[in-house]
Amino acid sequence: MNQPEHRPGAAPQGQTPGQNPLQDVAANAAATARYLADIQRVIRETERHLVTLADETSIHLRGTHLEGDRFWHAKKRARPVEKALRKVLNDARNLAADLESAAYSRRAFDENCANTLKGRKELEIEKQRKKNPQQIPQQIPPMPEKAPGLHSQPENRYASPVSNIHDLRGRESA
Repeated sequence: MNQPEHRPGAAPQGQTPGQNPLQDVAANAAATARYLADIQRVIRETERHLVTLADETSIHLRGTHLEGDRFWHAKKRARPVEKALRKVLNDARNLAADLESAAYSRRAFDENCANTLKGRKELEIEKQRKKNPQQIPQQIPPMPEKAPGLHSQPENRYASPVSNIHDLRGRESA
């Protein structure tokens, strides 16, 4: 038969060398999440089929009695098969959960990169401000001497700001 030769560095048919079909998906967090969600749907569907297969297999194996068997022999012979199917089902569930976790981690990576760049810019601005405080205007306006809306009369106890919750200002109790 004429089968195409497989070379490790060769590109699949219809693609240029160096172009991977998942390269665009890997570069975009939203596309990665969509792709992983599609795979997760397939795994969840497979998981449902595995549950049905495990149930039907268990029924068949436990119903297979041989001549001279006691009532527990069929159940005992079925245990290794049931255990293997439970392990496969558990692995499928874990894989689906790990795919969801991977999608969240991919998005968190992009957010972390964006926050890192923002933080570096802020640090650079802060360094420049410390070196030359006259040249770079402060971004935060200075606080006014007295807060607006508060009375300047010291005898009005409710309008003046409290420095401490335990400061009763001459009163014996709250």
